[in-house]
Amino acid sequence: MAMREDQDTVGAAAFFRSLGDPSRLAILQHLGLGEHNVAELTEHLGLAQSTVSKHLASLREQGLVASRAEGRSSVFSLTDAEPLAALFSAAERVRQG
Repeated sequence: MAMREDQDTVGAAAFFRSLGDPSRLAILQHLGLGEHNVAELTEHLGLAQSTVSKHLASLREQGLVASRAEGRSSVFSLTDAEPLAALFSAAERVRQG
């Protein structure tokens, strides 16, 4: 029997897929420390600029990250840090059993 997918289920699946990449998780965790531009994230995380930009676009699409212009670059931040911190904490508790 096929499962009927509703918009909430499809949206939740897309959200969890966006968290399924270690680089995206590292970006989210780093943005939990405060705002950063792409160059700073690239330096701190050791990722290529194109990789960071691609992941930020994906995270912005899911509504997890916001950006604002600052000079000639964009500064990125979490849209709501508290639920993400709780999610990371819950994941750690599940992993520890």
